[in-house]
Amino acid sequence: MLETIKADICVIGGGSAGLSVAAGAAQMGARTVLIEGHRMGGDCLNTGCVPSKALLAAAKAAKTLRGGARFGINGVEAHVDFGAANRHVHDVIGAIAPHDSVERFMGLGCRVIEARGHFIDRRTILAGSYKIRARRFVIATGSSPFVPPIRGLEAVPYFTNETIFDNAVLPEHLIVIGAGPIGCEMAQAHRRLGARVTVLDLARMLPKDDLDAVDVVRQQFITEGIETAEAIRIEKVERTASGVAVLLGGDNARRIEGSHLLIATGRQANVRHLGLDEAGVRYTPKGIEVDARLRTSNKRIFAAGDVIGGYQFTHVASYHAGIVLRNALFRLPARNAPKALPWVTYTDPELAQVGLNEADARKLHGDGVRVVRAEFAENDRAQAEAATQGFLKAVVGRGGRILGATIVGPHAGELVLPWVLAISKGHKIGDMAGVIAPYPTLSEISKRAAGSYFTPTLFSARTQWVVRFLGAFG
Repeated sequence: MLETIKADICVIGGGSAGLSVAAGAAQMGARTVLIEGHRMGGDCLNTGCVPSKALLAAAKAAKTLRGGARFGINGVEAHVDFGAANRHVHDVIGAIAPHDSVERFMGLGCRVIEARGHFIDRRTILAGSYKIRARRFVIATGSSPFVPPIRGLEAVPYFTNETIFDNAVLPEHLIVIGAGPIGCEMAQAHRRLGARVTVLDLARMLPKDDLDAVDVVRQQFITEGIETAEAIRIEKVERTASGVAVLLGGDNARRIEGSHLLIATGRQANVRHLGLDEAGVRYTPKGIEVDARLRTSNKRIFAAGDVIGGYQFTHVASYHAGIVLRNALFRLPARNAPKALPWVTYTDPELAQVGLNEADARKLHGDGVRVVRAEFAENDRAQAEAATQGFLKAVVGRGGRILGATIVGPHAGELVLPWVLAISKGHKIGDMAGVIAPYPTLSEISKRAAGSYFTPTLFSARTQWVVRFLGAFG
């Protein structure tokens, strides 16, 4: 016998978007059902943001130990226990997991059903031994690794981000297919922990980011001994006695042999086996179709997070959750229209972006764009910490309006927030130039870049004439 549950809101998917919706709805008094058939916390906690940053932290510790000589401290070759580094990754997951646990959400007032769920009609979900009928539904089933149709791949063992954190043995030679954020982060982490690493991509490294900024990351990879091959063609992969081989074609034809293979070629929305046709929800392989209020073609059903495609970031999923709650619970016409969307790739140096990069700004605004820039090499704190790689580049439109900012360098992800606020609130470059920044901090780079916008006027011949003229009156 199936038990029928009636609810105000039913969320399918216990990742970033789903958990945020469920927690908010329950605490605001809505009868809330949360369905999750795999692991609470979703990709971010278990196979994405959290484990990758934990492994990067272990890798950075090894790098720091090796680099002590520049500070007058005897540098030594780090002895890496990769198994212990892997345990650190899982310890971090374990420390955060209670916040996303079934027990916590039950404590908030959610009814949590640990089963796969799918629609059986426009107003009903079947999950395990339960039928859930709700006033509103939210699909937040996230995304999964996209595995490209490479010849021979089906016969070769390989990792994705969903499996690589289960590996507790250091690869001798890790081949990474895909030079996006996941591929680059995992390449650098494994290299610093002692593996030989080769990164391959059909296009260029970090294709959504500023060309100049990407080149800083690329040069660091070269310095660290990470081999990169961009704009290549992969003919096939095959198993070898010691691991795997990737055969490249075209002008760069060669054979690359490694011990392990990581596929990091992007994400695809989880839209299969949800009964979306029965629910009257339109979708494509790229994701569920939604309107500006994140409603699907069935207006009782919302979708949020990775499952709608577009920018697939945890912070975007959390932003979507707020839009859904305002629409689903309070019937407010909140719209999915972020004014400033930041993202960060956590390589070393980090690369952060918000708003338009230089190339996109020039396409949209032509001669109305000015670019201001400041180098970390000119920042006293960066010099003190021997972390002088990189720069900050801000894109400014007519009237001094800030259109975007790119930061590549130490702690870029932390430094981008003032620019996110500035773009969100429509501030002008003079607002950033006028702040008082504490000295010595890396954050001074924002003020220096903004101040350079006014340099041509401030130190012009006209200004010098005015100063001399006024000086003549005593």
